[in-house]
Amino acid sequence: MKFKFLLSFVCLFIFLTSSKQIAQQPKKSKLVVGIVIDQMRYDYLTRFADRYGKDGFNRILKGGFSLENAHYNYIPTYTAVGHTSIYTGTTPSEHGIISNNWYDKFLKKSIYCVDDTNYKTVGNNGLNGKKSPKRLYTSTITDQLHLAQNMHGKTIGISIKDRSAILPAGHTANAAYWYDGDNYNTWITSTFYMKDLPKWVKDFNLDNKADEYLNKPWETLYDIKSYTNSRDDDNIYEGKLVGQKSPTFPKNLKSLRSKNGNFSLIKTIPAGNTFTADFAKAAIIGEKLGKSEYTDFLAVSFSSTDYIGHKYGVSAIETEDTYLRLDKDLADFFKFLDQQVGKENYTLFLTADHAAVHAPSYLQSLKIPAHYLNLQKFREFVLKITKKYFNSIELIENVSNYQIFLDKEKVESLGLDVNTVAQKLADEVVYFDEIYKAVTARTLQTTQFSTGILNSLQNGYNQKLSGDVLMIPNPATLIRERTGTSHGSGYSYDTHVPVIFYGNGINQGATSKRYNITDIAPTIANFLNIEAPNGTNGVVIDEVLEK
Repeated sequence: MKFKFLLSFVCLFIFLTSSKQIAQQPKKSKLVVGIVIDQMRYDYLTRFADRYGKDGFNRILKGGFSLENAHYNYIPTYTAVGHTSIYTGTTPSEHGIISNNWYDKFLKKSIYCVDDTNYKTVGNNGLNGKKSPKRLYTSTITDQLHLAQNMHGKTIGISIKDRSAILPAGHTANAAYWYDGDNYNTWITSTFYMKDLPKWVKDFNLDNKADEYLNKPWETLYDIKSYTNSRDDDNIYEGKLVGQKSPTFPKNLKSLRSKNGNFSLIKTIPAGNTFTADFAKAAIIGEKLGKSEYTDFLAVSFSSTDYIGHKYGVSAIETEDTYLRLDKDLADFFKFLDQQVGKENYTLFLTADHAAVHAPSYLQSLKIPAHYLNLQKFREFVLKITKKYFNSIELIENVSNYQIFLDKEKVESLGLDVNTVAQKLADEVVYFDEIYKAVTARTLQTTQFSTGILNSLQNGYNQKLSGDVLMIPNPATLIRERTGTSHGSGYSYDTHVPVIFYGNGINQGATSKRYNITDIAPTIANFLNIEAPNGTNGVVIDEVLEK
C-alpha cells in the first residue's frame, strides 16, 4: 500500500511539474518581424535617447532584451553582407555574399550581389527587377521556417533597396519587394517570385504616397536650435542635394526633385522610412500575415537612414532628425502590429546592417587621425611594385574592395609563382600611407587568427570568391569625397550596432556581454524550435529567451 501511495505521489508530482513547464513555455508566435535599420550606429540609441518618445525605440528597449555590445565579426561591413549575415547566422566565408559589388574572377568582370538576367521585372517595364538570391550559398532563418512548416506560412521581404529585401527573405520567399523610383514610382519584384503583382501592391502603387511626401518640404521635426547633439546646420562636412547652395534646412523637395532623380529622391529623406513602413503595413493586411495557424515572417529594412547618412554624415542635424522621425514611424508600426496581429502574437528583433564613421575631414579638423585613400594612386603604386620586383605591369587583374586579384595565367606564363607574387605585394603595399595591414589568401587559408581585426578579415574571406591579397586600411579611412560618410571596415565605429529582441517569448533586460551579429539567427531558430540556417556558426543567446 505504501509503495502504491508513493508511486501515485511521484506520478502526480511529475504531472504537475510537467504541466507547470508546459504552462511556462511561450506560445507560438503568429508572426516574426525582422527590422534592419541601414547604417545605424549603436550610439544613436544613447545620443538621442532623451529625444525619443516612449513608444518607439524606448518601448522595445524597456519591454525587450537589448544587446549593448553586439558587433559584426567580419570585413567588409556593407549592406548586402550585413543583411545576409543577420539572416544566415554566418559570415561571408560561408554564405558567399562578400560585398555589395565585387570582382568575379570566373566571369572576369564586376558583378552586383543580386543581379540575375534569368528573371524579369514584375511591376513595370524597367530593368531593375532582374534579380534573385542565386549568389547566396546558404539557407536563411526564413528558409528554415518554411522548411520546418512544410512550406506553409508566408515569408515577405521589404525594402527600398533590392538587396535588402531579397537576401533576408532567402531562397524560398513568397515575395520580396523593393522600390523603383526615378519616373517609375512603383514597388516591384522579380519573376523569380511571381508573374504578376498582387492586387494589394497594385493598389498601393496607384495610391501614389511618394508624390505626397515629396511635395512637402523637409523641415526639422522640432526647433532647429534644439538639435544640440549635432553640428551646426551649415558646415563643410556635409553633402548637398543637387540644386542646393548649402546643406541647410528647409529643403524644398518639390523644386529639388527634378534634379535629384524625381521619385528616387524619397530614398534620401526621412519620408522614405515612413513610405517603407506604409508598404509593410499594406503587406501585413494584404497577405493576412499573422492570421493563419502557421508562423509568418516579415523582413523589413529601412534604407533611407543609409542614404541620408552617406550624404550628411554621423553628426548632421539631418541624421538626428531622421532618427527622431524614424522613432515615430516605429511607434506607429508597433501600434499597428498590436492591433493587427495582437500584442502576444508577434516576436521581433531590431538591428542594423553596419554602422558608420565620422567624416574623416571632420575628424582631421579635431586632430584625430583620419584619411582619404586615392584609389587611382593606389593602383599606380601596386603596378610599381610588380614592375620593380617582377618586371611586369600585367600581373594585376583587378583592385577593388581592398583586395588585389592577380592575373594567374599571366603570372604563370612568366614563370612566376602566384604565392610568391602575392606575398611580395602584401609585404610592399603596407608602405602606401593609408594601408595598415595586408595578408595573402594563402595566409588566411593556412593560419587561424582567433581574435582581433585579422580574425574579422578572415571571417570575410571566401576562398572561392575573394582576391589574392586582402588589405586593411588605417582607422577612419574612406575612399570618397570629403563630405558625408561611409562604412566597410572592421573597426568598432562600423561594427557596433543595436540588437534588440522584443515580444512574445522574449525576456526583459540587457547585457553588456559581447555578442556577434551571427547570433541572431540561431537565437530566433531556437525560439521557433526549428533548425538553424545550414551555415550557421553563431550561438544561441540563452538570456534573451524565456524558458
